[in-house]
Amino acid sequence: MLIKNLGIALTLAGIIIAFLTTRTIVSPVRKLRLILLDLSKGIFPKSWINTRGDEIGEMANALETVVAGLRRTKDFAISVGSGGYNTEYTPLSDQDELGQSLLVMRKNLKEYSEDMEEKVRERTAEVVRQKEEIEKQSEQIAELYEQVKDSILYAKRIQEAILPSKEEINESLKESMVLFRPKDIVSGDFYWFSEKTDRVIFAAADCTGHGVPGALMSMIGSSLLNEIVNEKGITQPNEILYALKHGVVKALNKHPSADETKDGMDMGLCSIPKKGNKIEFAGANNPLWLIRDGEIIGYKADRQPIGIYGDNMNQPYTNHVVEVQPGDSVYMFSDGYADQFGGPNGKKFKYSQFKRLLIKINELPMEKQREILNTRIEEWMGDEEEQVDDILVVGIKF
Repeated sequence: MLIKNLGIALTLAGIIIAFLTTRTIVSPVRKLRLILLDLSKGIFPKSWINTRGDEIGEMANALETVVAGLRRTKDFAISVGSGGYNTEYTPLSDQDELGQSLLVMRKNLKEYSEDMEEKVRERTAEVVRQKEEIEKQSEQIAELYEQVKDSILYAKRIQEAILPSKEEINESLKESMVLFRPKDIVSGDFYWFSEKTDRVIFAAADCTGHGVPGALMSMIGSSLLNEIVNEKGITQPNEILYALKHGVVKALNKHPSADETKDGMDMGLCSIPKKGNKIEFAGANNPLWLIRDGEIIGYKADRQPIGIYGDNMNQPYTNHVVEVQPGDSVYMFSDGYADQFGGPNGKKFKYSQFKRLLIKINELPMEKQREILNTRIEEWMGDEEEQVDDILVVGIKF
């Protein structure tokens, strides 16, 4: 019985010892293992082993010190990464490679940051300087633009003063119209009018270029026409164009063989008698259209401009004698109307469509025709297209 009871007591003691061993040794060791596994994944422990005075406790304390050091290292790295280059940090020991590396990293990042700040300051100062320079230049450009604009506006007033007035034309030609649409403030297209004792002379011209260069050429042309017709008394259209060609070349101081831009102008010019029904026409690249009974009769221009034309400066222009009837209309024009881009496909208006439009409106009063022509080209341009060239259309009804 004693032996039996002793066996039972020893068994119970073994169970108790095993339980206590598991509780005091195996469980803490297992927890230490799990903490190490978490650390290997970069996870810091959220709970810890209770303090104890044996070897396991010493291991736990040592591991806790390691974790605390790693946590401090992590916090230091985060602070440096956020720009806290003055954050205090002491490596775990002289052999702490990670800690020493972090101190080197802090030093390098601080120097790099200071260098970048200096460069940013320099760049900012340069940008501010450039901005001030640009603003200064912008002010100068704006001032220069206003001066140029004022000059061009003054040139516009001069050009308008040179062009014949509507009232002046209507006194001699009761049924006439001029559609004049400069592309810019001033125009390279111009029209010219002179009334003589027995006839009226009307010209529609398209100078090389537009804007200021074209306007200067138009003033040369207008001045020469005044000299040729009003001072020298030349009234036959082909002779006027011939004299004008030589005058333009002389005014531009060019030799006929000069290999340069062909400065000059295209022109249609009519001489209309005050009595009789025979008008005279000559054209330099620009034709005359006569509309009678819904059909257009074209009078071709000579294919030579008013200006340099090859080596033959003495080639004459053709003088057309045109017999007109009551109800006939004649038109002279530059290429600006037909060459204007627009419509649904952004294409040129073209001469074929221009002809159809003139035939359609031909029987209307000339002033009404001018309004329709102006409205139609504006509709053709729409909101998408800009005017590409000066536009000039002259119409006379007999």
